Amino acid sequence: MTPHDPFDDAATARAVVDEHGTLLEWNAGARRLLGWPADDVVGRPAARLLADGEMPVPAGPRWDGTVPLRHQDGHRVRVWLLAHHRPPHDGTPGSWLVVTPLEPADPGGEDDPLAAAGLDQSPCAIAVYDERLRLRRLNNAMAQVIGLPEERIRGLRASEIGGKAQSEEMEAEMAGVLATGRSRDVQTYLRTGGEDRAHAWLARMAPVTDADGRVRGVCVAAHDFTENHRSRERLQLVNEASVRIGSTLDVTRTAQELADVCVPALADFVSVDLLDPDGEGAAPSATVTAPVGLRRAAHRSITPGCPEAVTQPGHLELYPAESPQASSLTAGHTVVASVHSGDLDAWLSQDVARSAWVREYGMHSTMSVPIRARGVTLGVAVFTRCRRPEPFTPDDVLLAEDITARAAVCVDNARRYSRERETALALQRSLLPRGLPRTPAVEAASRYLPATRFGVGGDWFDLIPLSGMRVALCVGDVVGHGIQASATMGRLRTAVRTLADIDLAPDELLTHLDDLVLRLSEEAGDGRPGEVGATCLYAVYDPVSRRCTLARAGLPSPIVVPPRGEPHPIDLPAGPPLGLGGLPFESAEVELSEGSVLAFFTDGLIENRERDVDASHALLLESLAAPSGSLEESCDRILHTLLPPGGVTDDVALLLARTRGLPASQVATWDIPADPALVAPIRKQVVDQLAAWGLSDASFTAELVVSELVTNAIRYGSKPIRLRLIHDRATLICEVSDASHTAPHLRRAKTWDEGGRGLLLVAQLTQRWGSRHTATGKTIWAELALLDQG
Repeated sequence: MTPHDPFDDAATARAVVDEHGTLLEWNAGARRLLGWPADDVVGRPAARLLADGEMPVPAGPRWDGTVPLRHQDGHRVRVWLLAHHRPPHDGTPGSWLVVTPLEPADPGGEDDPLAAAGLDQSPCAIAVYDERLRLRRLNNAMAQVIGLPEERIRGLRASEIGGKAQSEEMEAEMAGVLATGRSRDVQTYLRTGGEDRAHAWLARMAPVTDADGRVRGVCVAAHDFTENHRSRERLQLVNEASVRIGSTLDVTRTAQELADVCVPALADFVSVDLLDPDGEGAAPSATVTAPVGLRRAAHRSITPGCPEAVTQPGHLELYPAESPQASSLTAGHTVVASVHSGDLDAWLSQDVARSAWVREYGMHSTMSVPIRARGVTLGVAVFTRCRRPEPFTPDDVLLAEDITARAAVCVDNARRYSRERETALALQRSLLPRGLPRTPAVEAASRYLPATRFGVGGDWFDLIPLSGMRVALCVGDVVGHGIQASATMGRLRTAVRTLADIDLAPDELLTHLDDLVLRLSEEAGDGRPGEVGATCLYAVYDPVSRRCTLARAGLPSPIVVPPRGEPHPIDLPAGPPLGLGGLPFESAEVELSEGSVLAFFTDGLIENRERDVDASHALLLESLAAPSGSLEESCDRILHTLLPPGGVTDDVALLLARTRGLPASQVATWDIPADPALVAPIRKQVVDQLAAWGLSDASFTAELVVSELVTNAIRYGSKPIRLRLIHDRATLICEVSDASHTAPHLRRAKTWDEGGRGLLLVAQLTQRWGSRHTATGKTIWAELALLDQG
C-alpha cells in the first residue's frame, strides 16, 4: 500500500461467481479467510465451499446474509457475505461479486480525527473512509441510503459496498482526494442498496486531516438531487424536441425526429404509427374505432438496427382493441401498461411473434400516447423500456405527452403542406403541355421539376406552332409558390398562346403580358400593384430565313450551341420583370445555323445554395458543350450536373430546341403586278410549281385559295404584292403579302350580296388561315393539309 495506491486487497475477502455457480475470481483476502489457494477453487463450483452444501438463491440484484463456509483444514466458518449481481455487458456474461470485510476498521477514540467528523449530527448522508479507502464511519442517513448497517460493512471499500461501475468511479475520485488533499464534487446517477430506483447524487468529497495537517482519510457527503436532475433533463428534452422536431415539412421525417429525440432520454424503443387518410387528399378521421389500421412511419431503438421492431416502416398493421395502440386511440388519452402487471397478456396471447419478441428483448413497460392536433387524431407514439429497469412514472407521461403534442402539430402541418403541394402539383402539371408538338422548324425536349421544400411554384414552358412554318419558344416563372402561383401561371401561359396566335413580335407580346400582370396584381392586392410578379422569355424562329427574334423580361439570356462551336449566351437586351409597368422591352434578332441548339431555362436551374450564379452558369455551358446523342439525354445531363441531389428550393423549367432549316427548293415566291387580268397566269404558275413538287393532288384547292387571296390583295391592298408558297411533308402554305396594314375580316354574306364570300371559301377549303402584320404591311396566309407523299 502506498499513498498513491491506498487499496489493501488482503483486507477484504472477494470472489466472483458466474450465473452457473462457478468461481471465476479468488483474491488474497479470500485465501486468508478460508485457506484455499486460487488454483484449487477457480473454475470449480462455489457450492463446494459451503459447509452445508446449499447455495443461497438471491432474489434481486443484491443479497446479504450469514453463510457457513468450509475452511481448507475442514472446520466451519460462519461468514457474513454481501453479493452484487453484474448483468451481461458487451458480450460478457453475468456474474456475482461476493465480498466480506476481514479487518473492520476501528471507529477510533475521541481524539481520532475520523471520529470527530460529527457524523450523526449531519442531516446529509455522510461516510468517512480511512487511508486505505475502507469505510471507517457512516451516519444513519448514509446507512439508510446503502441499506446495510454500519457494523456489517465497516472495512469495505466503496466499490465493494456498491458493486457497480459507478461505485468504482467514485472510489477512483476518492483516491484522487486522498492523493492531492483537494476536495472534489462528483455527480452520478445510480440505484443504491436502499433504493427501489436510480437516483441522482451529488457527492462532495473532502480530505480529513489530523492536527498536523496530514491527510488521514476522505469524508463523502452525498446529496440526493434527483428531482432537480430530472427537472433539468425534462426541460432539456423539451427544448431539444422544440428544435429538432419539425425541421422539414415532411411527415415521415417529422415522425423520425420524434422517435430520435426520445431515445434513449425517455425510452429504449419508440415507434410512431400514423393513420391512413380516409380518402385521397383527406385528413384522418376525428374518431377512431378498434381494430385500428396503423402504418409505421418511423421507429428508433437504443440498439442499432432496431431489432425489437416487429413492423417495418411503411407497412400497415391492424391492432386489436386489446393492444395499447388501439386502447389509447379509442380512449383518447395515454395508456401505460406493463408485462408484470398483466396489462399486455390479452394482446400478446393473440400475437405469438410479438410475444416472443417481448420475451427475447426484455420489454417490460409501454406508454402509448395519441398524436392529436387541431381536434384530429393522426396516430400514436409508443414508448417502450427494456434495458432501463424503471417503469414509466406520471412525470414520464407528462413529458411524453408534451413532446408528442409538439410533434403532432408538426405532423399535421406536414400533412396539410403535402396535401396542398399535391394539389398545386396536379394543377401545375395539368396547365403545362403534356407533350411538345412536332414541328418542321425545331426538334425540342423539356423538363419541369417542382420545388421540394417551399412548394410548387409557377414555372412553365411552351412550344407554339406559328404561321409560315415558324415556331414560338417560351419559358416563364411566376413569383411565389402554391396553388395561387400555379393558377396565375396557367392564366399567363394561356395569354401567351393567345397573343402568339395573332403573331405579335416578341417585344410587343411582352408588353401586352406586362399589362396583364399589372391587372392581375391589382386584382390580387385590392388595387395595389406589385402583388403578382413574373418573368418570361419569348422567341420566334423562322426555318425559312433561319433567323430567331427574342425578347426577355427578367429571365437569363438563352444559350445557343452552334453545330461547330462553343456554347455562348445570346446577346439579348435585359428587360424588366413583368408587373412593373411603364418600362419598354427590346428584342434582338440572330441568325442561326441549321442544327443549332437553343437552351431556355428559368433561374431555378442556376440559383441554388451550393454555388453562386456564375459558377452554375459555367457548369451549364460545360454541360451543353458535352457531346450527346439526343436532346432528352442533354436535359437529363444538365439537371444531374446542376441540381443538388436532395431536391431544389425553386421550380426549374428547361427547354432545349435544335433548329432545322427549310431548303430553298421548298419555297417559291412571285411578285404580283396589281392587275386583275394577270391572276389567271399566276394560277397557272402555281399549278406548274405544285406539279414540280409532286403535289398535283393539292392543285385544285391551292388554285382556288391563291386566286382568292391574290384577287383580294390586288383589289383592296397596296403595292408591292408578293405570293409565296411553302411546303413540307404534311403542309402547304400559301402567303400573300402587300403594303397595306388593313387586315381582312371573315363575314357571312347575305343571299343578295354579290361579294363577301371569298374568305369564307378560303376558311372552308383550308386547315387554318389568318393574317399577321409585318414591318412593311401585312401577310394573309392559309394552310392546306397534304396527303403523306412518302
